[in-house]
Amino acid sequence: MLAIFKGKAYGSANVGGRGQIVIPAHLRKDLNIRPGDQVMIFAEPNKKFISMMNLRDFSALIARAGRAISRLEAKIPARGKG
Repeated sequence: MLAIFKGKAYGSANVGGRGQIVIPAHLRKDLNIRPGDQVMIFAEPNKKFISMMNLRDFSALIARAGRAISRLEAKIPARGKG
């Protein structure tokens, strides 16, 4: 398989007239996506590749990244003006 795909294949989905797709049940289970949940959709246009992530998990990822950045910033000595 191409280097862009290193995950698990979940099959295919049809695109409806309004652009909607049905996420396969086993993917919803693996990503912990329940009815009413929101998902983040990411695209790599040059590779014509999309991916998705449960919004709860994305928010947690961003929060962890923010904490890691804060820890790194705390280790950088403050510079005086001049």
